[in-house]
Amino acid sequence: MPLRGWTMRGLSRCMVVALMLGLWLSAVAMGEAQKADTVAGAQQQPKEEAGQKTPAVTAQQAGVVNVNVLVTDEDGRTIPGLKKENFRVLDNGTPVTVQSLSPTSTPITVVMLLEYSSLAYGYYAGKATYWAAGFLDHLEPRDWVGLVTYDLHSRVRIDFTHNRAAVLDAIGSLGIPTYSESNLFDGLIDTVEMMDRVRGRKTILLLTTGANSFSAASFDDVRRRLRSSDVTIFCVGLAEEEVVRSARTPIGYLQSQTFLREFSEQTGGIAWFPRFQAELPEIFRSVVGFLRSEYTLSFTPPEAARDGKYHKLTVQVVGSDGKPLRITNESGRQRKVKAIARAGYQLPPEMRSAR
Repeated sequence: MPLRGWTMRGLSRCMVVALMLGLWLSAVAMGEAQKADTVAGAQQQPKEEAGQKTPAVTAQQAGVVNVNVLVTDEDGRTIPGLKKENFRVLDNGTPVTVQSLSPTSTPITVVMLLEYSSLAYGYYAGKATYWAAGFLDHLEPRDWVGLVTYDLHSRVRIDFTHNRAAVLDAIGSLGIPTYSESNLFDGLIDTVEMMDRVRGRKTILLLTTGANSFSAASFDDVRRRLRSSDVTIFCVGLAEEEVVRSARTPIGYLQSQTFLREFSEQTGGIAWFPRFQAELPEIFRSVVGFLRSEYTLSFTPPEAARDGKYHKLTVQVVGSDGKPLRITNESGRQRKVKAIARAGYQLPPEMRSAR
């Protein structure tokens, strides 16, 4: 297990933090662990509550590829008011016509996926749940949120709900982590498959060290699965502070960072590795702010894309002259504009040509 060695060394340098979490973890341990099915077996549709409609569950719209795009200037400020003529999309280098463009207006649908193993005596499990509770404060009443944890297996702790208090209760009833295994790859694939049933914009907020123990799936398996999904993944690393304090960066940790960056880049998300607790509010504000500021563009894939192979996507933002768009900020300075979108796509079987 790539993180076991350095987590134990990092733990000795983080006793102050661990002691602060100790009382909270003890209170959590007094509750019974909530019983839940594994994600792979969870096929039921989320329940409706208080007259609210649940997230729509459907297959991808036939014949159309939808891409969520975040547009910012080089200072990270989002750019509203763009039209479809401002977007140039290249499919394996070949231009395609953007058929429609719409700013996001639907509620956020997000699953918080937490590493919840006894790695480092449950230190990182406690950290993940504490951070997840903080993320709830940034959601609006109309947003949908679910909670999934993974160790040896992945488990749905609470299905999609508007009730943030219920999610907080589910976090508080997790109990002491049982397994030291941390099967990140399996847990992520299970959660992506669950999210594929949901129509519209959907997101996974992954709180993890990046450690992967004995997953049946490989890194390549995860990457292939992400290529055929339209889920956006935002990753927040749990272990950066401890690694920095240990004054050395193990190779295993660097590999874990690579995993998380790849998951985010493949899906149009972002990976963060905070060194300080004080960074979290801004990170979580960025996650929800980006999701509320995205554009959704649609195009019909070329016939060549119906071969079932992975196609790379390039999304550019251009002005009326066809050149890269630049804007002027409040200080009168010219700033470049960039688009953040998934790296590519692979059509599902039902959209491929018969061969």
